[in-house]
Amino acid sequence: MIKRVLLGLALLALAAGAATYWALWARPGPASEPVTIVVEQGSSLARVAAQLEAARAIPGTARTFRAMARLFGSQDPIQAGEFEIAPEMGGPQVLDHLQHGQPVRRLVTIPEGMPSVLVHERLMAVEHLTGEIAVPEEGSVLPNSYDYRRGEARAAVVERMQAAMRQALDDLWPKRSDRTAVRTPQEAVILASIVEKETAKPDERRMVAGVLSNRLRIGMMLGADATTIYPITQGRPLGRLIRRSELQDRNPYNTRAVAGLPPGPITNPGRASIEAVLNPAHTDALYYVADGRGGHVFARTLEEHNANVARWRAIRRARGEM
Repeated sequence: MIKRVLLGLALLALAAGAATYWALWARPGPASEPVTIVVEQGSSLARVAAQLEAARAIPGTARTFRAMARLFGSQDPIQAGEFEIAPEMGGPQVLDHLQHGQPVRRLVTIPEGMPSVLVHERLMAVEHLTGEIAVPEEGSVLPNSYDYRRGEARAAVVERMQAAMRQALDDLWPKRSDRTAVRTPQEAVILASIVEKETAKPDERRMVAGVLSNRLRIGMMLGADATTIYPITQGRPLGRLIRRSELQDRNPYNTRAVAGLPPGPITNPGRASIEAVLNPAHTDALYYVADGRGGHVFARTLEEHNANVARWRAIRRARGEM
């Protein structure tokens, strides 16, 4: 009888102690504002608990948090990533958030057709990234939105962007049509960069690619103003009309003076433009000019093209642009 009473008292004391520890662990930490911690891949519970204590995100000490997590918490692993801890979170909520919650998602977006000088500027302007980078090689970055972590190196983000371009080329090159005029993946990127600059309409990409492919096949100059501008601005807007001397300059990027592809890309083309170059439209057209509605009108013969150019000039005169 006495043994049973003593056992009962012991169990009551244990339960009371557990309840006390639970109450201490469940209360919010001392921080009055949300705090952010970055959990590195493979971090131990001890390391994360120390981060939480330093950030004042948990009640008590890191040692207490570890002990309570092992006693009361899930055994699921802690995720890597950036986490925001709200001030009202107690120990159980903090642990669950780190194990099962959604990390903070930070994105940097590279639009289709953004040249590498502007990619560099965009990455250098992201305050939560670290380190210096050189301007990436033109055409090496696949335009998209990319995740990054607070404190991550800019060089690591560039490498992901370039790895995505390499993967896209690995995926798309084997699927190329026999109508494509390019002979290598690098030539595909060069021609796609021109397509990217020549039309802003997604439904025109394959047609523009078809015209440029036809010109390449017969040795006709591509005649793309964007290539002529590239050596002058490295992809930035020119901000003025192209000078006659620039159109006549026989540098290898001037496709109004030299036949064939330029020696390199003039921007970072998107996946859709690469696909268009590798599977161009089946067309006999050799010419195109703006139609006044944001797109282009295409022609098979120079006579048809000259008539289209005359209409475009009439539209510009009516607008007061000439």
